[in-house]
Amino acid sequence: MNAIEILLADHEKVKSILAQLSASTDKAIKKRTELLDKLEMEITIHTQLEEDILYPAFKEAGGKEQAQMYYEAKEEHRTVDSLVLPDLKKTDPTTPEFAGRFKVVKELLEHHIEEEETDMFPQAKKLLGKAKLDELGEQMLAMKASLKKSLSASKLAA
Repeated sequence: MNAIEILLADHEKVKSILAQLSASTDKAIKKRTELLDKLEMEITIHTQLEEDILYPAFKEAGGKEQAQMYYEAKEEHRTVDSLVLPDLKKTDPTTPEFAGRFKVVKELLEHHIEEEETDMFPQAKKLLGKAKLDELGEQMLAMKASLKKSLSASKLAA
């Protein structure tokens, strides 16, 4: 799989988790908690793949417009990873506050996914080419396996 295919598959996983969370009720405390943990793990790994592998290659291959896209995408990651998602995880899943915070997380993620899929990824395909995207994909698969292992181990230790 090349880098774009891997990231698109991740997007589908995230959208599926968001849909399951949307369909859950405030009585489904255990389900919501498990889905949030799953969402956090997927987003953590996905963000690192993009920020360590695809984004730098994209920025380097492009010009001013790509640099701007790079910084905007990184800022969107920071907003979700450092601000909104940690707040949501601390919120009681039975409250209206949870529903409101979840809606914001969902909207931010959907917006980010759409921008990547309609703007950044098509440009990355043109700028980087098949061979480079295949090479980046191999790096991503290796990093993903390593991150899953270390994140699972840290969850077990906690």
